Amino acid sequence: MTEQPSIRYASGEEVRAGDAVTYFGNPGKVDFIANPEHPTPETKWYIKEFGGGAMVSDSKIGPVFLSPERDLDALILVSREK
Repeated sequence: MTEQPSIRYASGEEVRAGDAVTYFGNPGKVDFIANPEHPTPETKWYIKEFGGGAMVSDSKIGPVFLSPERDLDALILVSREK
């Protein structure tokens, strides 16, 4: 398993791919983490543009990319895959 970037929920827990979340109250899921230390073809562009972050599929607005500085207070962990 690759290391996760230092992207944390307001609660202090690390954001991980597969997490069930709410974003501004809408249910969603963390699709992937863009970790600058472990770039993949899927995450390379996000790392270049934003320096890393997390892609969240929001049930109301669709996919949204969150950088560590952007709207993380509105991202709440509901449950985590094991």
